[in-house]
Formats: sequence, structure tokens, C-alpha cells
Amino acid sequence: IFVVVTFFASTLPNPNSKMSSLTDIVPPGVVTGDNLVKLLDHARSNGYAIPAVNCTSSSTINACLEAAKKYNSPVIIQVSNGGGAFMVGKAIKEANAAVAGSVALAMHVRSVAKYYGVPVILHSDHCAKKLLPWFDGMLKADEEFYAKYGEPLFSSHMLDLSEEPDEENIAICVEYFKRMAPMKIWLEMEIGITGGEEDGVDNTDVPLEDLYSKPEEIYQVYKELSPISDMFTVAAAFGNVHGVYSPGNVKLEPKILSRAQEYISEKLGDDAPADKKPVSFVFHGGSGSDLTDIRESLGYGVIKMNIDTDTQWSYWEGIKNFESKYHDYLQTQIGNPEGPDKPNKKYYDPRECMRSAETVTVDRLEQSFGDLRCQKILGLGEMGEATNVLESSVFGPRKGGLPV
Repeated sequence: IFVVVTFFASTLPNPNSKMSSLTDIVPPGVVTGDNLVKLLDHARSNGYAIPAVNCTSSSTINACLEAAKKYNSPVIIQVSNGGGAFMVGKAIKEANAAVAGSVALAMHVRSVAKYYGVPVILHSDHCAKKLLPWFDGMLKADEEFYAKYGEPLFSSHMLDLSEEPDEENIAICVEYFKRMAPMKIWLEMEIGITGGEEDGVDNTDVPLEDLYSKPEEIYQVYKELSPISDMFTVAAAFGNVHGVYSPGNVKLEPKILSRAQEYISEKLGDDAPADKKPVSFVFHGGSGSDLTDIRESLGYGVIKMNIDTDTQWSYWEGIKNFESKYHDYLQTQIGNPEGPDKPNKKYYDPRECMRSAETVTVDRLEQSFGDLRCQKILGLGEMGEATNVLESSVFGPRKGGLPV
């Protein structure tokens, strides 16, 4: 579990007032700059957090967008270095492969998000020091996109230099933030360490004390970055661990967030907000987290929670269930329980098992949206059944659907 702290200088709506429809505030599709600030302000002032799901393909992206539409909410789609490398194709070994794949993923999101009618934050996940060339490549893509369209390709990027000394960590973040601020790209940085293993980064053996951030560390980041822009978040640890573990193996301390709010409010003095919550937090390593911890963290200002392990499992579970249900139709191209000459193409078509993976993932994300109180935020009507599964107005009726 991991936390990102967001600092807002703007005046927020009254949290006791009736929630305004988000569609009246930000447009559907990828949101950046001022619209991104409005979206996160809305989450903060209305007491919900936005699920942030790691995606590795157009299929996993579409599942997340479908879930957001179904549950009437915004969503954050993120790509890791490994996810970008997978997106471009594992056969590609060029140094900039992860950059190309991450840009391709971003372009897919931008191409289809508007059709789902939901606001989408497009984010890149953990970037360690050794992966800075990947970060540089994405920023170059942002700059080229900004020159053409007046906004960056991505909404936000994360720098994870938590393995470096604090001074070096902050200094590198300052350098990059100066480059990002003119394009109004949100920066997420990490101070403290998330335990466990994620996307090839193994922190399973880090000292226990490094899993808990100190208020002084968070405030130091604030002092260095806020003169540049207020569009940044700080990933603060409170016992956070990537992955899913048996109950009792992860010790979370959400009250660390409350203590940080108090400390920074004291430092800000008269400039602190009336609610004494000058920062907003993001929950990393959210998969498998106890609902009590999630809801407690929302009370301390959490506005984003990362999800990866649980949706990896749900996607696989959809494929597993499909194979189990149609096992006897998936052993040969011709011949099944209906007859030795019956073709099986409509079963082994990869789109069928992938669609099963998507629907199970959509169902799993219902829990995440619900846990974070991020449902029915947009003021849209209920989502109907998909109309492009069995037939298409362009391609006509599909040749054969699967039996029920």
C-alpha cells in the first residue's frame, strides 16, 4: 500500500454541499492541465478516490473504460515501463521500446476514451533512476503533442527515486518538474518505499522503517516543489506493499496520513486550509487492501488508489473460466461434443477468451469503485448492454456466437 500526497492551493467547494455532477465541470476523454485540477478537486471535496489501473494492452484499457462507464465514474489508466515494453511487442529490444509502447498505449486511450463518455487521467507509473530515459522519451512525446494541440499527451507522470538519498531524489524531481510545469503536466513523486514486488522492482527486503514516511520528509518535498507549481503529488508510505498477501502480513498505519496533515498545517500557519487538510493522498499497492483501511484513508484525504494485482488476476480468471466452460471445444480445430465434423473457430477465436477476461475485470472493478465511493459521480444514466459484441453496423451480423 502506498500513498501519494497532492497539494492544492485552490479554494475547494464546501464538502457538506450536495455533490455536483462531474460532467458539468470537466469534459469526457483524457483530461489534462486545468481540467485535471478540477477533477481532483472534485474528488477531494466530495470524499471519493479514483481507481488507477495499470494497463498493458488495448483490451485491458477497454475493460477499464467500460467499467468507468458502467459505474458512472472517472478512471485513471496508467502504464509502467514493463507495460510499455509489452505494448510495443516483447520481440522489440531497442532501447526506446518502452517509450514507443507507452506512447502507443496513450494514443489508443485518446482515440477511444471519448466514446465511453467518461473523464480519464492518463498516467505513467513508477520510474526509477535507471529508467529515466523512458521518462525522457515520454516527455519528448508530451512536448511534441503540446506543440500541435496545446496540451500534453499524458495527464501526469510519476518519478520513483525513493531508492536514492532524499536530497538527490528531490533535486532530480525539481529538475524535471521545471520542464513539465509549462505544459501543466502533473508530477507524482515518491518519498519512502513501497514494499513487495512490482513490474520487476523488488523491495521485499527493505528495512521496516523505510515503509513509513515521516511528516518532515513530505514537508521538505512541498517546500522544494511548490515554488514551481502546485500540480504535484507525493507518494508517502504507511506500510505499503505491492501485491496480495495473507491477512496479518501487511501492517498499515493510515493515521500517518493524518499526522502529516497536522504537521504541514502547522507549518503553513494562516495559509493552511480551514479543514486542516492541506494535502491529498494517493494509495499505492491497493490490491487486497482491507476496506477499513481504505475508508479510513479516504477520511485523511486520499483521492487515488492504484490497482494492478487484483485486475491481473481478474483478467486471467476470465480466460481460465472461459477455457473451463468450453474445454471440449478448444482441443482441436474440428470436432467437439456436437459432432466430429463440427468446427471450433468461434471458440478459439482469441477475441472470445479476451472478452471473457474483460467482463470479469469489469465486474472486479465494481468492488474497487465501490470501496473508493467512486460510483455515480458523473450524473449519467445507467449503462446498457454493449451493442458491438455480437454484431456491428459496419461489419454486419457476426458469424456465430458462443452457446450460453
